Amino acid sequence: MNYRVFASVLLVFWNIHCVQAQADSSRSKKLLVLPVISRSIETGWSFGAAGSLTFRLSPKDSISRTSNLQVLALYSTKKQLVTAINGSQYFNNEKYILNEQFSFSSFPDKFWGLGNQTADEAEEPYKFNQFYIFLHLLRKISPHLFVGVVYEMQRLWNVEYMPGGLFDQQKIVGRNGYLVSGVGSSFTYDNRNNAFSPNKGFYGQLFINHFDKFWGSDYNYNNIVIDLRKYIPLSLNQSLAMQLYSYNTTGREVPIRSLASFGGASRMRGYYEGRYKEQQLLIIQSEYRFPVYKKFSGVAFAGWGDVSDQFANYQLSQFKYSFGAGIRFALDKKEKLNLRIDYGFGQGRNNGFYLQLGEAF
Repeated sequence: MNYRVFASVLLVFWNIHCVQAQADSSRSKKLLVLPVISRSIETGWSFGAAGSLTFRLSPKDSISRTSNLQVLALYSTKKQLVTAINGSQYFNNEKYILNEQFSFSSFPDKFWGLGNQTADEAEEPYKFNQFYIFLHLLRKISPHLFVGVVYEMQRLWNVEYMPGGLFDQQKIVGRNGYLVSGVGSSFTYDNRNNAFSPNKGFYGQLFINHFDKFWGSDYNYNNIVIDLRKYIPLSLNQSLAMQLYSYNTTGREVPIRSLASFGGASRMRGYYEGRYKEQQLLIIQSEYRFPVYKKFSGVAFAGWGDVSDQFANYQLSQFKYSFGAGIRFALDKKEKLNLRIDYGFGQGRNNGFYLQLGEAF
């Protein structure tokens, strides 16, 4: 979701010589503590520390992936603070999977108003504190196919913005702070050959979440997210990755941090995340991946998309483009875990550099 601040702060190893603080004799548990650094348009440079605990819930379970739990604290050169706990636990031959995230952020941000035609010079700063909870329990119903239940809560307070500016002029919902709480369901199909950098397979996920005063939300609205990805192997270790991403909200009162956000390190690189905000978002992007030399590889990417107040009001002639290229360095060649360096270009003055861990999608 666009307001999951932690999701946009992908970690990069600042010191590859990580300290293994604890490991049992069977190596079924491992605790790593390490300094980290990342770079994006939204945060500038970010510095901090992270801890990662990997473990198996059942040592005799040879089918399930290794469970994990991470703790993160980052502070950026733009005075943004992010602290988070997130993880994934795999139960009983992956019959059940639990994903969780808890985060607190104090985040100076930017706002250009609502709509897909906002001017660059309309930029206004604003700040907020946010506490966020996300719980997602999945149940396998057949090979590669999962159904799930979702709980999501977001609390926003200490919102500061320019009095009489865009927030007041457009009567932005949630500009004085709010709490939203939602319960929903998910459907996921995943037969990718790798979680970090797949080159074969398909991933599809549908989220439907309902925020309601019945379970403590200040606003009633729905959130529907469709994420479709296809990975096609080509010759000579090359591959083509494609994604269609649609973020949709329904309801008369959708708060600011629950609106669709255009841009970021994962979608439409080159645009500030939130450069365009509205109730609907539709993006199509692709990436060509190819080897360069030993642990180095390269990518060329392009995207096309826009935001709209209603799905029926998209106009193809107004869709925005993004393109760029990047270098990858294999931190773990076996697991295909890459250090990602990208530079993206959008329309007008939109462009930027990213230093991240893992692929964009």
